[in-house]
Amino acid sequence: MISNYFKIAWRNLLKSKFYTLINGAGLTLGLGVGILILLWVQDELSFDRFHKNSESIYKLENLVGTGSSKQIWTSTVAPIAVLGTRELPEIKAAVRMSYNQSYILFRYKDKVFNEEKSMFTDPGLFSVFDFNLIKGDPAKPFIDDNSIVLTETTARKYFGDEDPIGKVMGANDRRNFTVTGIVRDLPKNSTVQGEMFLPIGKLFKDMYSNRPDGRNRDNDFHQFNYDTYFLLQPNVQIAKLAVKLRNIHLRNKPDDTDLTYLLVPLVKRHLYQSDGSNGGIETVRMFVVIALLILGIACINYVNLSTARAMLRAKEVSMRKIVGAARRQLFTQFIVETALIFGIASAFAVLFIYSLLPLYNQLSGKDLTFDLTNIQIWKVIALTLLGTLAVSSIYPAVLLSSFDPLRAFKGKASAQISDVALRKVLVITQFAVSVILIIGTFVISSQLQYIRSKALGYDKAHVLSFNMREMGKHFEAVKADLLSQPGITSVTRASSFIISIGSQTGNNDWDGKEKGETMMIRPMAIEKDFLSFFKMQLAYGAGFKGSVSDSTHFILNETAVKAARLTDPIGKRFKLWDREGTIIGVVKDFHASSMRQTIDPAVFYYEPRDSYQIYIKTTGQNAENAIAAAGRSWKKYNGDFEFHYAFLDQAFNDLYRSEQQSGTLFNLFAGIAILISCLGLFGLAAYTAQVRKREIGVRKVLGSSVAGIVGLLAKDFIQLILVAIVIAVPVAWYSMNSWLQDFAYKISLSWWMFAAAGGMALAVAMLTISYQSIRAALMNPVKSLRSE
Repeated sequence: MISNYFKIAWRNLLKSKFYTLINGAGLTLGLGVGILILLWVQDELSFDRFHKNSESIYKLENLVGTGSSKQIWTSTVAPIAVLGTRELPEIKAAVRMSYNQSYILFRYKDKVFNEEKSMFTDPGLFSVFDFNLIKGDPAKPFIDDNSIVLTETTARKYFGDEDPIGKVMGANDRRNFTVTGIVRDLPKNSTVQGEMFLPIGKLFKDMYSNRPDGRNRDNDFHQFNYDTYFLLQPNVQIAKLAVKLRNIHLRNKPDDTDLTYLLVPLVKRHLYQSDGSNGGIETVRMFVVIALLILGIACINYVNLSTARAMLRAKEVSMRKIVGAARRQLFTQFIVETALIFGIASAFAVLFIYSLLPLYNQLSGKDLTFDLTNIQIWKVIALTLLGTLAVSSIYPAVLLSSFDPLRAFKGKASAQISDVALRKVLVITQFAVSVILIIGTFVISSQLQYIRSKALGYDKAHVLSFNMREMGKHFEAVKADLLSQPGITSVTRASSFIISIGSQTGNNDWDGKEKGETMMIRPMAIEKDFLSFFKMQLAYGAGFKGSVSDSTHFILNETAVKAARLTDPIGKRFKLWDREGTIIGVVKDFHASSMRQTIDPAVFYYEPRDSYQIYIKTTGQNAENAIAAAGRSWKKYNGDFEFHYAFLDQAFNDLYRSEQQSGTLFNLFAGIAILISCLGLFGLAAYTAQVRKREIGVRKVLGSSVAGIVGLLAKDFIQLILVAIVIAVPVAWYSMNSWLQDFAYKISLSWWMFAAAGGMALAVAMLTISYQSIRAALMNPVKSLRSE
């Protein structure tokens, strides 16, 4: 019986090749793209969930400052991990990490590499987290402070096929480390990433040996340099634990009253902000909705064409009923037809995914794999196929199996079906979704363009930058050499990278500061020509002149002046750390971080000795010459250290890489959704022309023009699309307005975005309909009337 169902279904599909092709193409696109999007979503949701204790691991962070300058610091002080574990029974274990800035150059025999992804860590890294230590002891991965653990790939890079355990690696400044463990490469869906792991005791030994201020690893509550993770006991009250940790901190450093501890769940770090607000989860939700919409549009196509063609099969169904077919058998027959075309579409969808996956990874910045041996892949495929099949098959099967045989043979079934309101609702839904997606592409593209073109408060064009290391000790000689090169117009230096000033401090004071008030400010050491180099404008006051007195001078940005409530700041007292001085200038606000954030208070101070970040301004035409000249100076003073540089334009764009990738994918998905909608509309237009063939012939005989007939056939569809536009506009406005709220600096939604999207959808629909309409209008009326 089942084989007979499939045989009949196959014959019906071959009999209606045109509709089979349209249905198959729509389903293939919908299933392929839907599965691709859901694979991306699954990858995002899987971050850090491979640890068996993932639900019990929390990262310790800090909310610091008061008023408008309050900030979240994602790293904290070293002693809190030890004291918290010792004093609070809620904490099972703690792990600290600090990215290595000390030892970057490593060598073994004649192999020398720069290692940017190395970190100091507690040995608990390999017991609290499920990073698989395949060689060595997870309970004691470091034998002493000169131990090192490598990932498999890193070990292979240095040692090839040799057994690395016990081998000695050299590092810069003639330090040696013995390999005591090999860990599998850390998964890409881990927020903790590294390739070399050194004992944190080594870092403490280097930092605190012979310190005149008496600070050590157990009492230094000043340096917030450590990522700290806690493994907690079950059923811990997180808010109360955070208060207990704060009390320990205040007991050791009572003046940090502006500090609050936050415990951030590990499993939420990737997609949520530290304060629990939405982060990347918004994009995940948006893509889930898009996947469901694309799959829904593909289902709508199938339902529309199946129900529309139902009248053409009414007599077939009626004859089957007369000869004894039960409704259950007819229902099964139509379910089998749907399952067969879904099976074919699914096979093509798999081929589609395999062929597009490399491009998809490139566009999304992912490294997704489509491995059919992976059970997780089959879960995504099964849920997608079963859900889509159920939605698209049941209603057409019920409708087709419900015909009254007598009414069908009398020709009355067509009247029952042709005006089905559901089909109109589905067409409206399809194009409402398409219009929403088109509006989304306009808004996202406009916002990204706004970010790229907005005045930053400094000139970043044709500027390359890098940390000088040993070059910094010879800056004047390096600067003179660079300025002698063609294509280099100016050179300056500072203590930070201007695109994203990483450091912050609340250790400051000024006239008028209230008791208990803390202003978190971004400090940056510069030299005298820094402001002119970047064409930064002073609101009032003066810049540095390079004199000795500049060591007691400060330049604040406008936001810092407002936060400090200084009405006439020039000449006012200001203190940064232990540096006491006066304010000599106020620079106009500039963006030193992503435009998702408001501008922070910032202060410039004059200290060339702290300024190791070099900036080289080129003409733009001789950039390669400037890079080569900088590379020669680097090699002269830094030897085997690898030369890395960044152009500010590119570094600025990298701040918004995820938004750009999401925008590109959004545009692609919107285009596919429109294409699938147009396939369905094309099929419906062909069906309409077919069932109205006799009417068209009569109208032509009576003198109707081609334009009049085209208008007659297109009118109903155009009305539906206009309704779709009316529905889509408020939904799109709400959705895009919510998306823009993530940006501190954003565009305003404009009427032209909605008008252009509606016009585009209408134009695409007209083009889709017009082919079938014109073809029907040009048909010989004699032929169509004879066939009827």
